[in-house]
Amino acid sequence: MPIRPENRARYPKNWKEISLRIRTVRAAGRCECEGECGRDTHAGRCPNVNGGAAYGTGSRVVLTVAHLDHTPENCNDANLRAMCQGCHLHYDRDHHRETAAKTRRAAQEASGQLALTDES
Repeated sequence: MPIRPENRARYPKNWKEISLRIRTVRAAGRCECEGECGRDTHAGRCPNVNGGAAYGTGSRVVLTVAHLDHTPENCNDANLRAMCQGCHLHYDRDHHRETAAKTRRAAQEASGQLALTDES
């Protein structure tokens, strides 16, 4: 998954090598998700293979590397999981929702237009 420019400095300089090793050597090009993504679309290990057709959609599979604790600085192998883009996006959905809400709130505060909502 693309790294946002504001997060680039949080990744180690050798992130490309770490990611490649996890995806190709350890995972052998196959999604390592065993249901932790919560999609409930596969029993056991996800069948998606990098470059192949995704089960269910037929779209091209892109294998990514997820940080299970959502902390890019933590590149311990136990914290990394090769995941197809579908599993990775689903695994990160709550984290993305939280960071998007924080970003919206910060923008509102910066503009002096903080709206009174349930999130305030």
